[in-house]
Amino acid sequence: MANPKYKRILIKLSGEALAGERGVGVDIQTVQTIAKEIQEVHSLGIEIALVIVEAISGVENLQQKAGMDRVQADYTGMLGTVMNALVMADSLQQVGVDTRVQTAIAMQQVAEPYVRGRALRHLEKGRIVIFGAGIGSPYSQQIQQRLFVQLKSKADAILMAKKWRRRCLQCRSLRKTRQPLSLKN
Repeated sequence: MANPKYKRILIKLSGEALAGERGVGVDIQTVQTIAKEIQEVHSLGIEIALVIVEAISGVENLQQKAGMDRVQADYTGMLGTVMNALVMADSLQQVGVDTRVQTAIAMQQVAEPYVRGRALRHLEKGRIVIFGAGIGSPYSQQIQQRLFVQLKSKADAILMAKKWRRRCLQCRSLRKTRQPLSLKN
């Protein structure tokens, strides 16, 4: 087994990445390929937390084109991230990875409520934890989401996966450069 550079990582995965080359919605084949790539990293012994974020443009479209109230548009975007988290969890489970979905908005029928200690225990037990619904509050900004996620998972590294290109998940380090990040030494 390779000696991983990080013990625990957090991947910020945008809804845009899950859409694949279509650019909108969820492309199941893309999600399944991303799940296989995440499973490969997980098999190195790296603890992985995923945060699913909605494309800002989607919320802006609801506001501008549909005339939707900003708060309602933000909540709609949060619910979209939960749907994407459930799709990603299922795809990871299909490739043999145990997952847990946690949300900042109560919906116990489909996901656990976010409890920091429980999330950390899931990671320690080798499960991938997927966070949906942001911080559960409208008007949250990207920086606030990153801080929230870092505090949640005690990650050694935070990666961002925005787009799917040529069958390769483009993970970038949020801390240093915009260059692809190697997870192996």
